[in-house]
Formats: sequence, C-alpha cells, structure tokens
Amino acid sequence: MAQKIKKVVLAYSGGLDTSVILKWLIETYQCEVVTFSADIGQAESMAHVEENARRTGAVKSYVDDLKETFVADYVFPMFRANAIYEGQYLLGTSIARPLIAKRQMEIAALENADAVSHGATGKGNDQVRFELSYYAIKPDIRIVAPWREWDLNSRTALMAFAEKHGIRVPTTPSKPYSMDGNLLHISYEGGILEDPWAAPPDDMFVLTVSPKDAPDTPELIEITFAAGNPVAINGKALSPANMLAELNKLGGRHGIGRVDLVENRFVGMKSRGVYETPGGTILRKAHMAMESITMDRDVMHLRDGLIPKYAELIYNGFWFAPEREILQGMIDSTQANVSGVVRLELYKGNCIVRGRKSDQSLYSEAHATFEDDTVYRQADAEGFIRLNALRLRIRNLMERKGQ
Repeated sequence: MAQKIKKVVLAYSGGLDTSVILKWLIETYQCEVVTFSADIGQAESMAHVEENARRTGAVKSYVDDLKETFVADYVFPMFRANAIYEGQYLLGTSIARPLIAKRQMEIAALENADAVSHGATGKGNDQVRFELSYYAIKPDIRIVAPWREWDLNSRTALMAFAEKHGIRVPTTPSKPYSMDGNLLHISYEGGILEDPWAAPPDDMFVLTVSPKDAPDTPELIEITFAAGNPVAINGKALSPANMLAELNKLGGRHGIGRVDLVENRFVGMKSRGVYETPGGTILRKAHMAMESITMDRDVMHLRDGLIPKYAELIYNGFWFAPEREILQGMIDSTQANVSGVVRLELYKGNCIVRGRKSDQSLYSEAHATFEDDTVYRQADAEGFIRLNALRLRIRNLMERKGQ
C-alpha cells in the first residue's frame, strides 16, 4: 500500500512519460497533482502544456518562462568557470536540473504540497540531480520517482496505459533516440545511439548544419565581455537569454558545437551521448581568450586546476552543495577584470580567435617583444634558470655519488 500523499508537484513536460506519470500518480496515491513546466528554451512548444495537464487530471498547472534566469543565474556562472566535463561535455542538461528543481520546490511550498515527483529513470543522472536539489532545499520532502516503482518499463507499456486512460500524447513521429533540449543545447541518446560504433544519422541534428554544408565564406563576430559575462555581440547589447539565442544562430549556421562522446555517468555506467551546443562552444572559446590577456597567470592556473572538480559537481547534481558555492565564489572573484572584446572567425565547424583587446589587459608588448627593448634585461634569466635548476642538479649529483 502506497504511503498516503495529499498533494504532489510534478515536473511535467507534456510528453508521453510525464503525461502517463500524471495519471499514474492520481491513481496510485489517490492524491491531487499540480504540474510545473519550465520554459528554458526547449524546441517543443509550451502552448498546450497547461491544457493537456488539466485534461489529464491536474488540479493546477504552472508554466513558467525561466529563460533569462536560466542563462543569467546558471549558464553564465558555469561559463565563468569554463566548466567542461571529461574534456568535451558543456553540461547543457546538467545545469538545467537545479533550476527546475528549485522552482518546483517553490511551487510545492506555495501549494502546501507534501511531495514532488519527476520523470527521470532509475538508470540516469537526472534522478540524482533532481533529488539532491530537492533535499538541499527541503530535507524532509517526500519524493515519488515512478520509474523506480511502477512496472511500465517500455514505450509500448506507456502507450497502452495512455490509450486505456484516454490520455492525449504528442503525435510527433517516434524517433529512434531520445532528445532533451534547452537554450544551451540539445542532447541525443538511447536507441540507435547506444552502439558507440554507429555514427549518428545526418538528419538528426536540429541546431547545427553539417560543417560540410556550412557557408564557404567565414563570418567574423565580436563579443564584448564585462566582469566575465558576455554583454554584446558586434556592439549590440543583449540580455543573457537573447545573447545565447543569437550565438546559437551564429554557431548553428556554421556547423559549430557538435560533440559525440562516451561519458561516465554518476550512477556508474558509461553512456554514449551526442550533443549540439553551438552558442556555448563559441562562448567558452571567447571567454578563455578574454581571460588570456586579463587574468594573472597563477590565478588562472589555480582556477584551471579546479575546473574538473567544479564540472563534476554540476554533472553529479551538487549545484546547491557548499563546495560548489565556495568554488563559485572563488571563481567569480577572478572575473573582476575579465572585460573587453574578442574577435572570432566562424567557419565550417571551427571557432577561431582572431583578436582580443581590453582596457584591463596584462599583456605588455614592450616586455614580450622579440625586438630590441629597454624594459627586460635578458641577462637576468641566467640566475632565474640556475636557481630553478638547483634541485635538479643536486639530485643528479646524489645519483652519481650512489653509483
């Protein structure tokens, strides 16, 4: 017998899984269900989500536009850290989950709900990301994870349940893989992509053209940064969400941002994923170029050494953990002078830095020049080298003595 629940807030996309979950929760727990849908820039229309939720039995439905919050408070802080997981993944799915969970918990408080629910499976990372966030916000929250409870373990079973209960589900053609998108990226996994030897089909990609079909003429753009955040493209100021949307268009047009990788999930298994992150790929490249002339060397090297840990925390679902917050504070303190303009060339899948300038630049042409100068005494290098070589020389002498 399921433990009594009075009201549950469900993270609801309106697709097959969460439509079935909505009805299943009502039947299984005899409870009221409030749905929450976050508009974070996914390709699917949100127009009929509220209507579909009510028709399926929800007592109330929230549909919130969170695009600006998503980019300003989650994507941009992550990109100030140049975060990347296992050298390739720009964390597009991972970074969306804490925002969704946070707003879901706010709605649970508004509605006096005693439980929350999600549609993540028992094999994936998302169940961990959602639930760690729930518990960080309300330690005693009741969580219902249907995929860990029910016996509807196939698409066929879900479709049969939907038909039996008269649930309208999306009539879009079934794809041989799953997709998840937001303003930062689109991910593809499962189905035909589970074979890591099989190339993804050419017609799969949504945000980017194939680099082979991209324009033959390169496109130059300039991105302006202020304190580590992009604020303008080609001199035109843009809000965070509009900034990322515009970079997606530019990158997509030139086939930038496709990644095919096998990653290590937090739950223990390896998983093959294919991602499109055109705007994020451009943004990370530009941000690193801006830092290259405005950030102190040892500060940069210290921060860079923390990137794998920071990215792992986001990937594993620890956005609201104290260690991530401590790292964020340190990272943000490095960004005060990361301001200026970066020029980039976009061409057939490539994003190439063509220039960078800043009023905060630490680059000194007078010191770096190979021509004659009066600010650097080359003879000083001898003492510098001999001091740094001292331990190496002593080690060699000791080894000889022992022979």
